[in-house]
Amino acid sequence: MSTKRFSKIVGSGSYLPTIEVKNEHFINHDFFEPGGQKIETPNEVIIEKFQEITGIDKRKYANENQTSSDLAYLAAKDALESSNIDKESIDYILVAHNFGDIRPNSSLSNQLPCLAAKVKNLLQIENPKCIAYDVLFGCPGWIQCMIQANYFIKSGDANRVLVIGSETLSRVCDPHDRDSMIYSDGAGATILEACEGEEESGILSHAIRTDTKNEAFFLRADISDNADYEGNNTSHFIKMYGRKIYEYAITHVPGVVKESIDKAGLDIKDIKKILIHQANEKMDDAIGKRLYRLYKEKKVPDGIMPMIIKNMGNNSVATVPILYDQISKGKLDGHELKPGDHVVFTSVGAGMNINSFVYKV
Repeated sequence: MSTKRFSKIVGSGSYLPTIEVKNEHFINHDFFEPGGQKIETPNEVIIEKFQEITGIDKRKYANENQTSSDLAYLAAKDALESSNIDKESIDYILVAHNFGDIRPNSSLSNQLPCLAAKVKNLLQIENPKCIAYDVLFGCPGWIQCMIQANYFIKSGDANRVLVIGSETLSRVCDPHDRDSMIYSDGAGATILEACEGEEESGILSHAIRTDTKNEAFFLRADISDNADYEGNNTSHFIKMYGRKIYEYAITHVPGVVKESIDKAGLDIKDIKKILIHQANEKMDDAIGKRLYRLYKEKKVPDGIMPMIIKNMGNNSVATVPILYDQISKGKLDGHELKPGDHVVFTSVGAGMNINSFVYKV
């Protein structure tokens, strides 16, 4: 039997900021509709409905001295230290994000140099053959970087790739938009390494789709919903058409996930965990049900789709690697990964983009 080259995760790390912001923080906010009309519904009702739909009770915000590249560095440092891997052996550093480095009280993005170069600098890696660059792909950015890293490794171009997802969405939240309660800050990192063996393991397959004809601006940067907000002249905020995103995700994510499972030659019953982007608890639950229906399964198995959004919020590209890191290090009660388990990693976000890969532990 011939020897196969494949890529496996040999290290992981994460960083969640220490500032905890509970839902009550928003009780005195003035919320507006996208058209500029002030919402008269009591904030207590708005917050209660928000928590019921998203599952979010609190979120993490970076402190005033931290930027996205700082969080990325801390997650990378954790991955390197917990795996005892020599930083100089890294061939590529890929950083997924959407807004770059943003200072508090400003939405001005700093992406020069790119975040990956800043991380390499903070890690003090001297190796000039360690190539560092960023990827912008919406919330699925980290998964897309993993897919790219897998190509690098399988082609023989790389042996070790550091893949990071980092975001400080608290810096681009419109204080007058109800959706601002969703967003949070954080970073997750993994180290993908070349392995060889007679039986393939690691990343087995992937599937991707991009829809832009009608969907390109479902998520976008725009001014505040409050037309009189003083920051409108200098700031843009993250904006979304929530209902359209929900319908798009529950319609298309299940098919992309199934495509990746089919490519791996597996059945849904072979999947131990589905690590899905922590965007919205209700949406993720609907995606899970529709996925299992594609296999004519009436029930989603308990515990197959772990959720950590309740205490973390949605930090975009960072949710999936943080989730993986917590499970792999035994920090998430009731969830574990064992050798031989098949795991799906999947996400959906701005573009609109969807991706999924199947991984054998």
